[in-house]
Amino acid sequence: MIIQPRMRGFICTTAHPVGAAENVKQQINYVTSKGKIDGPKRVLVIGASTGFGLASRITSAFGSDASTIGVFFEKPPMEGKTASAGWYNTAAFEQEAAKAGLYAKSINGDAFSDEIKKQTLALIKEDLGQIDLVIYSLASPVRTHPKTGITHRSVLKPIGEKFTNNTVDFHNGNVSEVSIEPCSGDDIENTIIVMGGEDWQMWMDALKNENLLSEGAITVAYSYIGSSLTEAVYRNGTIGKAKDDLEATAFSISNSLAELNGKAYVSVNKALVTQASSAIPVIPLYISLLYKTMKTKGIHEGCIEQIQRLFQDRLFSGKEVPVDEKGRIRIDDWEMREDVQQEVEALWHQVTTENLSELGDLEGYRKEFYHLFGFDVAGVDYTKDTDEMVQIESIK
Repeated sequence: MIIQPRMRGFICTTAHPVGAAENVKQQINYVTSKGKIDGPKRVLVIGASTGFGLASRITSAFGSDASTIGVFFEKPPMEGKTASAGWYNTAAFEQEAAKAGLYAKSINGDAFSDEIKKQTLALIKEDLGQIDLVIYSLASPVRTHPKTGITHRSVLKPIGEKFTNNTVDFHNGNVSEVSIEPCSGDDIENTIIVMGGEDWQMWMDALKNENLLSEGAITVAYSYIGSSLTEAVYRNGTIGKAKDDLEATAFSISNSLAELNGKAYVSVNKALVTQASSAIPVIPLYISLLYKTMKTKGIHEGCIEQIQRLFQDRLFSGKEVPVDEKGRIRIDDWEMREDVQQEVEALWHQVTTENLSELGDLEGYRKEFYHLFGFDVAGVDYTKDTDEMVQIESIK
């Protein structure tokens, strides 16, 4: 079939397997160009099919020659209907891993469930024995709790009062004012249950109880802080409460791993274009201005650059892992540089629909958004008939 992007609001409902494969190859090429990392050899990535999770799997495999197991929840293809982007990403990753002689298997299902945890533990026991690194990179807005059966939904809302600021529709470049009503009822509690640290703790407890963590095992979850421009809707909002819970969980997991000389970290990463960030008012405009500023300074990074630097310079540098006063790894350090934030804030107060293309990098934002789904990738002929029925070999 001829596969073209089909948009529904902030969601692309199609994905291109050839474009996704090209994206994966480009990330692999970047990692291999930076040389080998003296890192883990057996890696579990929970949330492994897109964004930071996919970048973590690629960096582990092609930076450290690691065997990897990836867990995710993606839609397989049907005749005449494309798979989700993460499915095609994983299929391409596994093909490249096989060419390189690297072990790579995947489990598709709800990572919050007891069933998927059991399947994953059984696969580790059978194939790898133990795990050296666990990456926790889930980004689901909904969680059915495995113990209560209750389905919880997260919300992205300010706390206490209505928030009003500028945003941009990245499809047409229209800058406008947006207001978001404050959270109410159980919004905070539900968001913490979905996006906080409880499930991360459950995964680590399950692995430890089955003796599936190696001596010195490390686990890392990903978080975000951001600037004063976005804090009302992000870090000081409902999702910020969930991130606080995630960060607190790192300490309790570290305590439980002490007998293995293991450690849990939260890595605070840079603002990047994701399916989730595209739907958060204010964030697309902030990212557009941030990208322009960081590209001008020569310090812009995407997911793969961020994670490769996290592995090489922080986690596996051979030195003590540097953390901030709250015990967090800060790989958002270039975004949060004083000169960068000052310039972005100055642009924020000047930007309009008419001058956004000059002050910001909306075109770069759009391109990265389409890249998430395998579209607008250089060297791919989108007029060609493409087989949508791409399978992931390790999923039977």
